[in-house]
Order: sequence, then C-alpha cells, then structure tokens
Amino acid sequence: MENYFNYFTEIEHRYQQRRGTGLLLSTVDWALIETWKDAGIPLKAVLRGIDETFDKHEKRPAKPKKINSLAYCSQEVLSAAEEMKEAAVGATRSEPAGTPGLEQHQLVDYLKRNGEKLRAIGTPEQVERVAMECAAALDEAANELIRQSTIGTLEDVERRMTILEEKLLAALTVTAPESMLVKLRAEAEKEIAPYRSKMPGPQIQQLVKQFVHKRLFEQAKMPRLSLFYM
Repeated sequence: MENYFNYFTEIEHRYQQRRGTGLLLSTVDWALIETWKDAGIPLKAVLRGIDETFDKHEKRPAKPKKINSLAYCSQEVLSAAEEMKEAAVGATRSEPAGTPGLEQHQLVDYLKRNGEKLRAIGTPEQVERVAMECAAALDEAANELIRQSTIGTLEDVERRMTILEEKLLAALTVTAPESMLVKLRAEAEKEIAPYRSKMPGPQIQQLVKQFVHKRLFEQAKMPRLSLFYM
C-alpha cells in the first residue's frame, strides 16, 4: 500500500469488495479494526485474513448466509498475522518518512480541520477545556509541518495524535454518567455476543473497550485524531 495510514479505508474497501455490496461497517467492525491496529497487526495480514475467510466461505457446497461482519474474519486475520510474524515479514505500523501517497499539505489540512472541529463542539466545561488544549496542539503540529520541507517521521506525528486522543478520551470518560457507561458496555457485549466463539478472550475484552471508546467519541461528535482515520 502506498500509505499505510489508509489502514481503516483499505480494510473497509476489501471487505465490501469481497462481500459484493456496499454494506456499511458496524460499530463492532470499526472497533475490531482498532484492536487490530492497536495490536500492530499489519494491514497485509488483515487483508489476507479477509480474503481467506471469503475464499473458504465460497468453496462450501452449501453456503450459509452471507458474511455480515468483519468479526467472522477474526480467526483468519490472527492466523495470517502469526504466519507473517513467523516468516519474519511482518510490516511495521507506519511507513518511512517521505512515503508516497501522503502529501504534506494533506496532513496539514487534516490536523487543522480536526482542530476546527474540536473548537466547534459543545461539551461539558471539563471536556471543552481539554478539547481547546488539543486544538491548540493540533495547530502547533500543523505549523511545525509547514515550516518543514518534508513530512518527517509519520510515526512521531501518530504518537503525538495518540497522546491527544487519550487526553480527550480520559475527559469524556470522567464526565460521562455512570449509567451511560454501563449502558454502552451492555450494548457492546450484546453486539459482540454472536462472534465470541471466533475471538480469544483478551481480544473480546479489548473489543468491548474500543466499542465504548468509539461510542463516547461519536456521542460527543468529537473527531478521531489518529492518522489512521485520514
């Protein structure tokens, strides 16, 4: 892939392509992609796992209903990642500086656009304060890129975005009513229930956590800052 930070869109495209429809990914699907990204599973392993899942499904003489969630691909994705690791060909989570496919102006626009979104949201005072601080940090990061002749190391930018996201998430979690968090967790467990047999326990726990985190950002209408969302 020209730009490894297309992680989410590449996975979505491959899944929709293999399924043969433009079915939108569910919150569980997006949360699952986040667990793969956070676990450092290479994009190639995810794409290979999706292909393997659909290939096996298509070879069945009596096909059950269509694959309607990325969760059905989980076992094959983990297997593909393990095979790549054993073969010592696993990819890193980001590509080197100067990677084609991600221009400097695109990154600057992305940072500034997210800063504007953070300033526009209406949230509790404690969250708003953190959001304003993060917006200022995004402007600073964008201005630093403008002063540079090249993008530099994408991994450094991503690390900074991760820290800012963690600050926002902490503020959202602290200010959220306990009843809301309980409700979101129950929703996550209900959505994940059909796929529990296809995932190991630690991954299920991480998936529940990512599901809740995603819902908190969505309800606050707050942008995700990671470069993986470009």
